[in-house]
Amino acid sequence: MELRQLEYFVTVAEERNFTRAAERVHISQSGVSAQIRRLERELGAELFDRSGRAATLTVAGKAALGHARAALAAAGALGQAVGEVADLIRGRLTIGMVVGCTVTPLFDALAAFHRAHPGVEISLLEDNSDRLTEGVRAGALDLALVGTATTTPEGLEALTIISERLVAAVPVGHPLAARSRVTLRDLVDLPIICMPPGTGLRTVFDQGCAALSLHPAVALQASAADAIADLAGRGLGVAVLSESMAEHYRDRLTALPIADVEAPALLALIWKGAHGPAVRELLAHARRAFGTETSPR
Repeated sequence: MELRQLEYFVTVAEERNFTRAAERVHISQSGVSAQIRRLERELGAELFDRSGRAATLTVAGKAALGHARAALAAAGALGQAVGEVADLIRGRLTIGMVVGCTVTPLFDALAAFHRAHPGVEISLLEDNSDRLTEGVRAGALDLALVGTATTTPEGLEALTIISERLVAAVPVGHPLAARSRVTLRDLVDLPIICMPPGTGLRTVFDQGCAALSLHPAVALQASAADAIADLAGRGLGVAVLSESMAEHYRDRLTALPIADVEAPALLALIWKGAHGPAVRELLAHARRAFGTETSPR
């Protein structure tokens, strides 16, 4: 049994597809298939059901997955421990980032970390916040920048970067533009332009509506604040954004605090409590880049 076989097994399990797994580990699909077949012969059981379009884990595969991840983590920890003693951090970090992120201090932190530790390979992936959070929980991601409605997602640690109230943003001439603030009841009969489900901002908005038994019509959805602002600026609906997002568009949109949504929209770095030296070093760079020294819990 070889570590690379375990790596391929875990990757196929996560991707549920041999082709995507092969692309992720940078070898041919036939190479991945051959190594997993060798692993299955050695274990005496098939790990994947290959009869459908997706490669799904068999009962034996489900039983093996946790142990395979643990073995890979132990092997990685061995190399990191030796590297730490030698004052050298090596390995690979997989970072997740919410779609449409323009928080440049994260990029500054990654650049500073890379200069300090060029032996660490960095991968950066975009996705929505819910999937990124699950990726951190599952160990597929070492660290992620996510939007969230809770200070610390369950089972993880977090460093809050931004905590802001929601606003409704409307163009000049809109019936709400002359107000100083609005409520969710003011918005319920208007078309809403918002981020899609799975994002922290949308979760805060949906939870605020549910608490008042309101069901506003989300007419348009976009993952990027620029798109939401452009759609609202063309009169297609009321944009729901965070305060700092709306500030970028104050030349064309009026931002009105939503008075009855008290919970803030949060942007946070999240990670598992047990982590290696590379994650620890990146967090130190992130705290410096974001100007914070402690990790909110």
